[in-house]
Amino acid sequence: MPALTVYYDGSCPLCRREIAFYQGNPDAAQLAWHDVSVNFQANDDSSLGDGLSCQRAMAFFHVRDAQGNLFEGGAAFARLWLELRGWRLAGRVFSVWPFSWAINVGYKMFLPIRPTVQKYLLKWDARHS
Repeated sequence: MPALTVYYDGSCPLCRREIAFYQGNPDAAQLAWHDVSVNFQANDDSSLGDGLSCQRAMAFFHVRDAQGNLFEGGAAFARLWLELRGWRLAGRVFSVWPFSWAINVGYKMFLPIRPTVQKYLLKWDARHS
């Protein structure tokens, strides 16, 4: 079992860029990367594991550790960072209060503007491809 399974929205241009950035990390090979947009299109929750639906996985960033613990939003980022070289300090900092609270607030504040950012990235990609 991988140290961590990362669930991401592969249909989101912003998410794809961010995941590609993390996958470039030397420690990324030890992680499992799961594009939930494939599950969402097939309406198949079965491979996501306990406590995670396609709908929820598409709405919020999630990771699951080797013990089966599921992390969502800012906590998921902090947990991912603990596994990646160059990010571990940030992972430790954002895993404890009040920083864990702050990253969750920041993540929730970003979610409403995410569609706008995605729209601009799609336009950018269309112009520069």
